[in-house]
Amino acid sequence: MGEAETAARPVRRRTAIGAVALVAVLLAAIALLGRGFLLAPAGARTTPSPGVSSIADGPTSSPSTATLGPTSAPTTSPTAAPPSMVDVPAPLTGILVDPLAALRHPIAVMVDDQAGARPQSGFNAAAVVIQAPAEGGIPRYMMIFQNQIPGSVGPVRSARQYFIEWAAGWNAMYVHHGGSPQALATLQVDGRGQLVWNADGFRWSPTYLWRISQRPSPHNVYTDGLHLRALARRIDVPDDPIPTTWTFEPQPVADTYSGNVITVVYPNEAITFRYDATRNIYLRYINGSAKPQVDAADGQLVTPTNVVVIRMHFGPLLNSNPAKHRLEAADVGRGDAWISTGGRTIHGYWTKTSVGAPLLFFDGSGHPAALQPGQTFIEVLALNYPYSIRNGTPVQLPDRTLSGTQIPT
Repeated sequence: MGEAETAARPVRRRTAIGAVALVAVLLAAIALLGRGFLLAPAGARTTPSPGVSSIADGPTSSPSTATLGPTSAPTTSPTAAPPSMVDVPAPLTGILVDPLAALRHPIAVMVDDQAGARPQSGFNAAAVVIQAPAEGGIPRYMMIFQNQIPGSVGPVRSARQYFIEWAAGWNAMYVHHGGSPQALATLQVDGRGQLVWNADGFRWSPTYLWRISQRPSPHNVYTDGLHLRALARRIDVPDDPIPTTWTFEPQPVADTYSGNVITVVYPNEAITFRYDATRNIYLRYINGSAKPQVDAADGQLVTPTNVVVIRMHFGPLLNSNPAKHRLEAADVGRGDAWISTGGRTIHGYWTKTSVGAPLLFFDGSGHPAALQPGQTFIEVLALNYPYSIRNGTPVQLPDRTLSGTQIPT
């Protein structure tokens, strides 16, 4: 697509912190460092990864080399808590995790979805993935990381206003590489925690984001979880309790369905999800491929637990360069939603009551829609984009894997 990306000017306004609050934060940080919480989970390298000087100092330079294949960086949850610490549900997935992992501030990363960007890295560590139209309807991803620290993430691309507004529902650190003038203006005013925490790659490269040599620009900006967490500390993003906005309910093993298929069509791209009842996952296929999508970071299949399709109005972005074909979305309001989990799809609706409010899902009776513990993929469609959904039928699978468990393939 070859879009020009504009660098944002750093916001220099900072919030004063009282002496008492500062002491509390420092004590909490010391305690968390003692647990290894702020950086590496279980399985992390004992020697610093490229560009990381120490746990205390964080990254000082970008890695000297990078690959598109599976990395040795961790994508799993942190070390199991001592017996005295009871696991708690992660706020964005409902999966039981170490209480300290549940406190990690959400990090939203814009990721390219042009043909030259595939295979992308980072899907399997994300709690939530949102795919929506961008220039000319060609879609783009936003991966939201919370309880897991990802390995490789990318290619990182530029900001769009409606993605910022979805990320604002979690007050996420918003990672991008430039953006549209509309998006950059919002980040300039509301990017110090008012809506999101602005993390522009033009400002923070090459220390926290960097270009790899295996791909041409603009499909070659990458980062990883250790550098993202260090960047969050650098711009003072707090690790605090995160409100749970969605409802997670494990589906009884007896309620097993088969044959659930969801297809959504974007300009030049079709996505199909096929439910695998034996493993309680959805396999994701692109453009009719016979092979499911693979995450380049770990070499594993992309297998969300929940798939939500929502529809809203998209139109040309006013006062924008017409040659860019940029869009704006009616993302605040209400619209149709199809919520698929456990092999069944229900027709409900989505709501977002304000720019900073979370995106919520309801069933046809107006009750909060129940998702199963695990990753959620959200497919956002313009009203004129085609889609099809085939619901599942009951089957008997007494040895089916429990809900919310991700099985490596």
